[in-house]
Amino acid sequence: MTHPAQAPTSWLLVVIFAIAMAWVESAAVYYLRVMVDRVDPYRTNPLPMTGVFGQVELVREAATLVMLIAVGALAGRTARARLAYTAVAFGVWDISYYVFLKAICGWPSSMFDWDVLFLLPLPWWGPVAAPASIALVMIVWGTLASGSTPASRLWPASGLGVVLALYAFMADALRAAPHGLEAVRTVLPTSFNWPLFVVALGLMVVPVADMAWRFTRRVHPGLL
Repeated sequence: MTHPAQAPTSWLLVVIFAIAMAWVESAAVYYLRVMVDRVDPYRTNPLPMTGVFGQVELVREAATLVMLIAVGALAGRTARARLAYTAVAFGVWDISYYVFLKAICGWPSSMFDWDVLFLLPLPWWGPVAAPASIALVMIVWGTLASGSTPASRLWPASGLGVVLALYAFMADALRAAPHGLEAVRTVLPTSFNWPLFVVALGLMVVPVADMAWRFTRRVHPGLL
């Protein structure tokens, strides 16, 4: 378990790292999108992977995950704390990334603008509001789990929610997959399955709400 006196400092350092990393990420993505004339990615031929660009972009995204996992591993002393700090880092990074892109180039113009969220193992498409809402859940869960809040027994609900959310993001790419790599690369979704995503998000929130209830009951027993 992370020492109580260390936890706030570790949390703050993880947040600072994630914000700084988000600036680097948003700047790199802006440069790349300017190079391929796709500042707004929701356009015909959204992923023009010419030359080594595609391979470089895939490795860059994998490296991003490695960095987030690494900072979580360094911040936590137990497996649970490491996962919790990774969740905090991921959530702060993801939200800050969109904030910085907005500051750099004015995109996204709204929370419902489409974005290519990730490319591994297939392109993920979704309105900005979708990953941002998941990122917020990750921050809350990671903050609670990095301390001494008891773990929720409802975590399988969160796992199911993650699977459903991944399907919502990759549904168009999965449907295009039988037609080959080119079809997957050029797919441009026209609608997002909000009902499925809301169910997925609700399932992810269930164990977080349970942990928040336990935390509140432990800190303020007289209020409940």
